[in-house]
Amino acid sequence: MKAASQIPLDFETRPALGREDFLIGPGNKDAVAWIDRWPEWPAPALILTGPAASGKTHMGAVWRDRTGAESVRPDRLLSETPEEFARAGRNLLLDGLDPWLGDRAAETALFHLYNIFKEEGRTILITMRMAPSHVEFALPDLASRLRAAPVAAVHPPDERLLASVLIKLFSDRQLIVGNDVIRYVLPRMERSFAAARDIVESADRLALSQKRPISVPLLREILAGMQGE
Repeated sequence: MKAASQIPLDFETRPALGREDFLIGPGNKDAVAWIDRWPEWPAPALILTGPAASGKTHMGAVWRDRTGAESVRPDRLLSETPEEFARAGRNLLLDGLDPWLGDRAAETALFHLYNIFKEEGRTILITMRMAPSHVEFALPDLASRLRAAPVAAVHPPDERLLASVLIKLFSDRQLIVGNDVIRYVLPRMERSFAAARDIVESADRLALSQKRPISVPLLREILAGMQGE
């Protein structure tokens, strides 16, 4: 008779997003240097690019806390005038701009917002997956502004940084894992922050539902399941 599984409850986990929690490696050190360089940016905007779950939001949170900036949703470009949008804060964080690029109305609003910030000596941190050089803009004037802005790229992590990320993600969930688990996972996983996040989340849920420790056999099941998807 199989033991009953415990139903995992979806309690929210709160990742640590402070500057002291940010893990720096060869793939992101240049981007971190740009964040630390503020306010000595050569343009009103800094473009932070990188793949999903690469740490862009964490870097944005560090910058926001340091500068007193306000986080604003890019979809507000369609519902507010640039002047209204600009009143959200002295400095602004636009996290995840990609879906709105190619929309002429959103690009027009962002173009005017950029000009307001340039005139007033204010700054915007924009995070997106694509580099501006690869975007098909609807508005040439905005294209010229963003392509001239500094771009800080976040690259896929090396093995040492990825190990640190796995440990941090487990720690964010109050889970302690042995070095044997990390050594087992690293050579068998996709080399990305997104994969690390998915592995830790799946391991947490499986361990809770089956009342098992985070171990190599449990991670073997997780990775085998992911390969079968």
